[in-house]
Amino acid sequence: MDLITNIIAYRNPDHLIWVLPLLIVTFGLIFVLKGRVWACIYLALIPFLNWTFGHADAIMQPVPFIEDAIFNPITILTGLVFVVRDFAQREMGHRILIVMALAIGWSFYYAYPPIAMASAAAYAISETVDWSLFTFTKFRLSTRVLASSALASPIDTVVFLYGASFTDPTQFSIWNIIFMIIGKMIGAVIIFYMLRARENAGAHAQAKTA
Repeated sequence: MDLITNIIAYRNPDHLIWVLPLLIVTFGLIFVLKGRVWACIYLALIPFLNWTFGHADAIMQPVPFIEDAIFNPITILTGLVFVVRDFAQREMGHRILIVMALAIGWSFYYAYPPIAMASAAAYAISETVDWSLFTFTKFRLSTRVLASSALASPIDTVVFLYGASFTDPTQFSIWNIIFMIIGKMIGAVIIFYMLRARENAGAHAQAKTA
């Protein structure tokens, strides 16, 4: 029971009296907005990843085959956010942006404020690039996702890791930047192929009915 309390009321067990009701309201709002399992996972994943960057000194690993170089292995997992978000967006459409805002808000409780601020800035950059491609280009959704990630990932990665460096200077390193971009692009490529398969299936179905 103490473990659960310490996880929920991370900063102070005495916070449980207000943190738990707010979490219940948050998940209830997601349910009202048509979000289900994937949306809830997405809500939890962002604060969790932000939290890990505040405790990276315990998980830093050497870069394979490169002497005296270390990196945060969580950077590779950041691409997982893209995959989870895609499934969550299928549940609730563009209302997923509300879940993103809620997740960033909870990051200010569960992660260090500089990391939460950096996370908010990084997501704002990626969403702006995605919106611009959607508004000013005629790309298919699958192409837009891949192009958006390729354009935004280097920028929002640098912004996020720079913010994270205010709590741990080792986070703003060339290796963390490289591996974080790789992780994001792996996630983007997975989403690209998933969306392209759906687009092609839809095109074949239309061709048959034409």
